[in-house]
Amino acid sequence: MSEVHTGKLSSVERVQLTRVIMSILDSWGMTAKQQVDLLNLPPKTPSRALRRYREDTPFPQTNEVDERLEHIVGIVDALRTTYPHNPAMGALWMKQRNKQFQDRSPLRVMVDEGLDGMMRIRAHLDCAYDWFNDSRTGASGK
Repeated sequence: MSEVHTGKLSSVERVQLTRVIMSILDSWGMTAKQQVDLLNLPPKTPSRALRRYREDTPFPQTNEVDERLEHIVGIVDALRTTYPHNPAMGALWMKQRNKQFQDRSPLRVMVDEGLDGMMRIRAHLDCAYDWFNDSRTGASGK
């Protein structure tokens, strides 16, 4: 999986991406409420809507949802390159407490901090993403 520009996807590709993202969130052990919150879906999104996302309905096409999808894809891609010989390690790493995150799991950081947490986890895993963002904002290197 590589960087995805969700605005340029066909409706079939959006359905495929939605299925993949739901599978990823399920593999991370996220509850339905956590999935709704992380994806910035409407707060009262019913569980049957999440079931439809797993089957044949694409996520709503909004800037907020699309940005979060791109971060999830970036995180998964970084986990794939971090653990190239054992894909299950990525999901395990997402659930393990980490001193870098005040003894919280990366998943907890994302749930607690939303988009900022997603960007923080992605930057931790992907030095190219972190460097690119630092250079765009003028922030100094780490």
